[in-house]
Amino acid sequence: MTERLFLDAQTLPRMTARVLAAGPAGIVLDRTVFYARSGGQPGDSGVLRWEGGACPIADTRKGEGEDILHLPAEAGPLPPVGAAVEGEIDWARRYIFMRMHTALHLLCAALPGIAATGNQIGADKSRLDFDLPAPPPKELIEERLNALVAAAFPVSTEWVDEAVLDTNPGLVRTLSVQPPRGMGRLRLVRIGAEAVPVDLQPCGGTHVANTAEIGPICVRKIENKGRQNRRITLVLS
Repeated sequence: MTERLFLDAQTLPRMTARVLAAGPAGIVLDRTVFYARSGGQPGDSGVLRWEGGACPIADTRKGEGEDILHLPAEAGPLPPVGAAVEGEIDWARRYIFMRMHTALHLLCAALPGIAATGNQIGADKSRLDFDLPAPPPKELIEERLNALVAAAFPVSTEWVDEAVLDTNPGLVRTLSVQPPRGMGRLRLVRIGAEAVPVDLQPCGGTHVANTAEIGPICVRKIENKGRQNRRITLVLS
């Protein structure tokens, strides 16, 4: 099992770890700051270094069970099993995804009560699909988003018993992906005050610590992707 350091230390850019496996399928470590692609957020890239060698990492994905696979960018030497390695993510790339991911949470807040049907986070643009037959004008959505950014709301995470979904199913805003069950606990991302959050929903991704870090948001377009499915695409300045 790979310990997911990014869940509780989202701004940690590097770590030391031990190699559990290394082969054509990827490199498995006992702990990592590399986010594994999921929930619409791309996997991290970066580099692993060990005594006498280094390996650039092009992508990070989930492996079997609770393993995380660090995928080499090119053919070359791999760290020996049992070796100590230092891993460092491409922080500039990760930070873009953190800003984008938090912006999508704000988009949910700007459209309260509307269920999301899909999402994709990118470095240049990101989008959320909504079960929404008649969306507000994009200028109004953009105004709401930038007001939330300017309010500088804190962003935090907390772990709760997964049974909270049974008593409060409205926490889940997505129709396409449901939070994993069976681990006994659930990670919530909260934007705003504890008593009256701007947004509160299960999420395993990485986010900035304050909405002000996102910067200006532009709603690039709203597309019709079905009878009631509307795709809203955002870009950051």
